[in-house]
Amino acid sequence: MQKDLISIIIPVYNVEEYLDRCIQSVLHQTYQTLEIILVDDGSTDHSGQMCDVYAKSDKRIKVVHKPNGGLSDARNAGLKVATGIYIGYVDSDDWIELDMYERMYTACVDNQAELAICRYVTEYSTKDFNPTTSNVESNQVVPLSREALLKIYICGHDQYVIYNSVWSKLFHKDLVKDMFFPKGRNSEDIMYTTKAFCKLKKAVYMDTGFYHYVQDRQGSIMNVTKSERMFRDEIPFWRAHISYIRTNVSETMGDLAAYYFWRRLLSYYLDLSACQKTRTDAKRLAKMMRSEKVAIRQVYAKVHRSKGDLFRMSMFLRSPLGYCIANRVYARIIVPIKRKAKGQKEVFLSE
Repeated sequence: MQKDLISIIIPVYNVEEYLDRCIQSVLHQTYQTLEIILVDDGSTDHSGQMCDVYAKSDKRIKVVHKPNGGLSDARNAGLKVATGIYIGYVDSDDWIELDMYERMYTACVDNQAELAICRYVTEYSTKDFNPTTSNVESNQVVPLSREALLKIYICGHDQYVIYNSVWSKLFHKDLVKDMFFPKGRNSEDIMYTTKAFCKLKKAVYMDTGFYHYVQDRQGSIMNVTKSERMFRDEIPFWRAHISYIRTNVSETMGDLAAYYFWRRLLSYYLDLSACQKTRTDAKRLAKMMRSEKVAIRQVYAKVHRSKGDLFRMSMFLRSPLGYCIANRVYARIIVPIKRKAKGQKEVFLSE
């Protein structure tokens, strides 16, 4: 089964403390037909030298040294030299299960799918790692059509975790041909993943946490403030995501994407309002949303939605502050009373 070359692109920038853990988890994959592309993005610590040492020890490793340009630019540099039939991504402060790529590749081949998606496990930078063992237990593989995949991606699902990050996926090269990441932006995976999902015919979902995502590393781009990421990158990318789906899939699917976009922003508004430091950002978000209330109401009128969702958005559009106060009262006073009376968990107004 190990005939097709898999290119694994690993952007590297000032991660000397974590790089061994990452590369060891890739080198010891049970699938050995690999092209491992280490892109040194202008590191100022010993990361670049470490990449060169690894390249001398394993002929499967290619090293690209370039001036610092950010995660997207580094991934693009890796894509330009990748020659594999399949493309995978690993961030250099994370690590993967030893049979991740064998299992994902086999699932693609067995199901004639162009993409494999797996779960991920949230880790912390101090967690120990043993590259000689694997703790994967589940064998469930779920084939998904384009429409089924997009609905899960857009709406979310209790069972399937399908996120926009590229590191939890294995792409066939034809699926991502001529696709690159936007340089200098965060949330860069959104459109890359959206375009791939819209182009494919079949995918497979693997209900296994093959990928270990480190959440708390100092210096990680994920530590950029939420509001900064949201206004500069995330919101524009989600808008582009909606537009792309409308154009390349259907108006109906585009409306669904828009509906969940507005729901997401309503949740963001509550998060921002809860902190004194971000209340100015909350007001900014509320102003933006209310300026588009006609479009929001049109989407909510067309998409099948719960009465609770409609009520929450209607209340917010009338008075963001009133909605915020009502949510706090409900969560802090009404919910505990209901729980005590019924002895069961209730859903917050914000959920």
